[in-house]
Amino acid sequence: MFSNHYHFVAHSPANASDASNLSDMLSVLHVKTAAWLNKLDAEPGRQVWFNFWETRLTYQRSYLARLNYVHQNPVKHGLVPVASQYPWCSAAWFERAASAAMVKSIYRFKVDAVRVLDDYKPAPEW
Repeated sequence: MFSNHYHFVAHSPANASDASNLSDMLSVLHVKTAAWLNKLDAEPGRQVWFNFWETRLTYQRSYLARLNYVHQNPVKHGLVPVASQYPWCSAAWFERAASAAMVKSIYRFKVDAVRVLDDYKPAPEW
């Protein structure tokens, strides 16, 4: 989560044949988080989220590379030298919860070939 965008990787429910319910889930997420942020900032009615792009991942290697991309995003944007140091990133949790072998394996995936619209410049202060 950044000042002007976010990335996340999720699984569709086991009983869903595809990710068709992702739009509904994101709509609820955006409504609830916008209300929370507007309350924090005393800015009722402000539009917080403007749009989203979704990608259905069908190959394991693509999933794993994007998972690494999401974790490394705070480093890519120059906010921290190590992803786990950014407090609004799942990298620290992932490093604690996953096995050392899993973390090492995921972090080996190259992210330079991942094509994600991400030319945003987050605010440097968090």
